[in-house]
Amino acid sequence: MNTPVSQAQINKAVWNACDTFRGTVDASIYKDFVLTMLFVKYLSDVWQDHWEQYQSEHGDHPELIRELMKNERFVLPPAANFYDLYEHRHEPGNGERIDKALHAIEETNSQKLADVFQDISFNSNKLGDEKSKNEILKALLEDFHRPELNLRPSRIGRLDIIGNAYEFLIAQFAASSGKKAGEFYTPAEVSELIAELLSPEEGDEICDPACGSGSLLLKCANQIKNAFNGSKKFALHGQEAIGSTWALAKMNMFLHGVDNHRIEWGDTIRNPKLLDNKGRLQQFDVVAANPPFSLDKWGHDSAENDPHNRFRRGIPPKTKGDYAFIQHMVETLKPKTGRMGVVVPHGVLFRGSSEGKIRKQLIEEGLLDAVIGLPEKLFFGTGIPAAILVFRQDRQDDKVMFIDASREFQAGKNQNALSEDNIRKIVETYQARETVDKYAYLATVDEIRENDFNLNIPRYVDTFEEEEEIDLMAVRAERKELKAKLETLETEMDGYLKELGYGA
Repeated sequence: MNTPVSQAQINKAVWNACDTFRGTVDASIYKDFVLTMLFVKYLSDVWQDHWEQYQSEHGDHPELIRELMKNERFVLPPAANFYDLYEHRHEPGNGERIDKALHAIEETNSQKLADVFQDISFNSNKLGDEKSKNEILKALLEDFHRPELNLRPSRIGRLDIIGNAYEFLIAQFAASSGKKAGEFYTPAEVSELIAELLSPEEGDEICDPACGSGSLLLKCANQIKNAFNGSKKFALHGQEAIGSTWALAKMNMFLHGVDNHRIEWGDTIRNPKLLDNKGRLQQFDVVAANPPFSLDKWGHDSAENDPHNRFRRGIPPKTKGDYAFIQHMVETLKPKTGRMGVVVPHGVLFRGSSEGKIRKQLIEEGLLDAVIGLPEKLFFGTGIPAAILVFRQDRQDDKVMFIDASREFQAGKNQNALSEDNIRKIVETYQARETVDKYAYLATVDEIRENDFNLNIPRYVDTFEEEEEIDLMAVRAERKELKAKLETLETEMDGYLKELGYGA
């Protein structure tokens, strides 16, 4: 009989499965092997679970069950089953066998999983010579065969547990991947904050043009599920430039049971792929992203002739692509319902030249709705503070909300975090649109114009704390009291020393 299992138990089990690689292969490399093996194990356990369920209902009739299994979310070819790979683990060629299994899964499920595994090879020299590689992969198969990594739905219940375990692993890898972490992961509480600020609704089309592993999109999906009784009436769209990260996003969507998604692989600025049937940029109700900060070589050379006219407000500097992503995102907002949240470095708020001109135009067009300053050290791979810009096509007034949330966070050794209370305060302040002393200010466009369209938050939110006035007479009295105590102690000490025969 299967016993219930908690999220923490599954998280611990998958993290322990990484022990095989620790000390022999760098985490930035073995991340993809572990996450892919978790995916294959999940497919195999679901397949096995459902097969046995049909067996109990219809008897042992393999042909009939095979027909019934064709209606599953996916089809698992026999030789691509984790348990088949496990049975042959002592034989040479583990890497080649696993690669063949991955290709068979892709081919059989081409509509949902085409090319997902094309960037990973378990037969790669990254895992050492043939003998070492075979031993590492044997150990990995044995780790995932442990009872605590039985991922059958009849044991773990909610599908979210697997998806959450996958996200847990990605977050753990991000914490140990240094600068590279920013390429694939936005901290969960930042994604949650953006999703709450944008309030996705049932029926919305949601896009992240720099989607990484897809976490931000899934947070938006959860907002709708939680607010609309588990509804799946939404569509997720994303684009990701790095092949292995795009694969993470595809698997992440699959493991969270989100089939209504379209995740494209490619460079969003140079080659946007989320287009409508007329080849125009597709437009969305919600657009959210944490694009790479101040990306060098973002595609400046081809911006002037952009076929989608995304840079009509100005071409960003050659070595800073922040406003390239911002302008792309603005152009993909639906005219009446579009709302957008983007994470940016603070330089975006005040840098001049072409960026100043673009910023001015966005403000004068009445698109900017809020500027929210975040605490430092929230993001993996960088300690610099960042801000969230909120743009809306459905604005209720023409003012801009400034929130300085930089001083309220949970401090960590290497990484700070936003607590639920921190997130709630930001969201409630944003929604109330009222000035809060030392925390938020609702500015008019005239005030921003007076500041030459500089959005640096301290210009609007005064967080200066006056120092308490010092009472000099009280300090003098305290000093006298301490001096008297010291003299008394000196006298006592002299007495003790005399008794012991020291000095006179």
